[in-house]
Amino acid sequence: MRVGLMVGSDKERSRADRLAGLVDDATYAESAGFTSFWMPQVPGYLDAMTAITVLGQATDRIELATAVVPIQTRHPMIMAQQALTTQAVCGGRFTLGIGPSHHWIVNGQLGLPYDRPAHLVSDYLDVLEASFAGAGSVDVENESYRVRGTVDVADACEMPILLAALGPTMLRLAGERTRGTILWMADERAIHDHVVPRITAAANFAGRPAPRVVAGVPVALCSKSDADEARAYASEVLGHADFSPNYVRLLEHGDARDVGDTMAAGDESAVLARLRRYQEAGVTDLAARIVPLGDDATTRTQSRLRTQEFLASICPAL
Repeated sequence: MRVGLMVGSDKERSRADRLAGLVDDATYAESAGFTSFWMPQVPGYLDAMTAITVLGQATDRIELATAVVPIQTRHPMIMAQQALTTQAVCGGRFTLGIGPSHHWIVNGQLGLPYDRPAHLVSDYLDVLEASFAGAGSVDVENESYRVRGTVDVADACEMPILLAALGPTMLRLAGERTRGTILWMADERAIHDHVVPRITAAANFAGRPAPRVVAGVPVALCSKSDADEARAYASEVLGHADFSPNYVRLLEHGDARDVGDTMAAGDESAVLARLRRYQEAGVTDLAARIVPLGDDATTRTQSRLRTQEFLASICPAL
């Protein structure tokens, strides 16, 4: 299992320091031996692909990926244009993670329709695939898009796509048409019994390589006595699954009831044991989302660094 770091909106740093701090985080991840660095598109925060373009100039080897960019906010031709530009800056190390997001973001915050999201994803992939085929014309017409355009960003290059997929239809699309899936709020049983069989069967049917299964997992190194409190805190700041029917349906396939239940929390042996269970469930890539613990900024920074250093130390073991 490859081990990477996933970041989120940075509440500890000032707004003026966030981009420089993000660069520090990515360069540390590369030097510490992590294989990947995952950047979400958080509403109202730094733009994920723009930030990754900056990180591509500051790093040399580590995979850089979005996890994920909602498709409704960018026309697929514009998404392809930006992704190809980002890939050129990253020298082939960029992976485009996309997804249909959730109704409370797309409709509730942005006022855009959230109808038939899986169908929209399929139509969106039609345009992306044509746009990533190399410089030249892009001529696609389907139910959602009528595209008559050209792409002239770069010569044909590999553009890996990962799809946020939680339900059966999305997992089929991910297996048949992309490199794999990016998960959040999926525990070991949901991954082993629901995600892996469906996406693998779809990839096999389409004659594609074994798919990547990227699991976003909250992690906090702490004492055993503090582990339950850490999980409750993770659910408070990262969770509330009831906001999204997509997550509610995913949770039905596992034992977790919110994101804290998917967390690797506790001492070194407990964290390592939980991450190994994810590996055994079929996770190919861990995107560790460190949850700093403490009542003040100094304590939370110390907590984050301890967890980060421990994760770096166990990369070879996983």
